[in-house]
Amino acid sequence: MTAGLQDGFRHHIWATSLLIDACSPLTQEQLSTTTPGLYGGVLETMRHIVGADAWYLFVLSEGRVPTVDEDSLDLTELRAVNERHGQAWERMLETHADADADVVAHHGDGTEGHARAGIRLAQALHHGSDHRSQICTALTTLGIEPPDIDVWAYGEEVGRVSDDPPSG
Repeated sequence: MTAGLQDGFRHHIWATSLLIDACSPLTQEQLSTTTPGLYGGVLETMRHIVGADAWYLFVLSEGRVPTVDEDSLDLTELRAVNERHGQAWERMLETHADADADVVAHHGDGTEGHARAGIRLAQALHHGSDHRSQICTALTTLGIEPPDIDVWAYGEEVGRVSDDPPSG
């Protein structure tokens, strides 16, 4: 299970870091920008991406990876936490070899949420991609060109995608 997911999670961390960097020069007013469909303002949505990753890692690691107080983090802190999450995802993929393992999330009201490890991992990737796309839309409405954060761009940057010229 892990080999195929490494690219996915490496892209996930890379894309989030690139987007945080793109948002770093924004003013507080720009960071508060909302657009229809966005989770909240740009900064609030970025906090949500990184905070949700902490929760997914907390659940998958049975509490060994801590959650974060996402509401208080600025972009510099979010980037540092995101980078730590990259290391945690690498460790998680090494240890969670069974995609069918039942992973239990204990909620504050006493309920237990059950989902297979593979579903939780897929949700973490989907969640980040969905919200990064929303932030890119918000940047576009501000007249700012968002960074190219798709998987192909990542693959080209790390040398896992290339185009060869036609032969002959």
